[in-house]
Amino acid sequence: MILDQPIKKWFVDRTGEDTNIKSFVKSVSWRIVGTIDTIIISYIITGQLSMAISIGSVEVVSKILLYYLHERAWEKMTKVKIEADTEEDYR
Repeated sequence: MILDQPIKKWFVDRTGEDTNIKSFVKSVSWRIVGTIDTIIISYIITGQLSMAISIGSVEVVSKILLYYLHERAWEKMTKVKIEADTEEDYR
């Protein structure tokens, strides 16, 4: 495929690690899958498509907010405290 290599450069860096773009695309695609799942389950339970879509719409916003708060909490809990360097360390 002609575009295979240029597209791979978007998703994998020179060291073979995933790029930020790949992580972002995966996050969005996973959120879409999760929301579709919620809509389907809501439809099975309620039998109303409009209600299922409403629940899915609220869910997508709430899950994004909850994920953000979850990430911030993990960042604070796992952050290693580094003592401030003194000027003597640089002399």
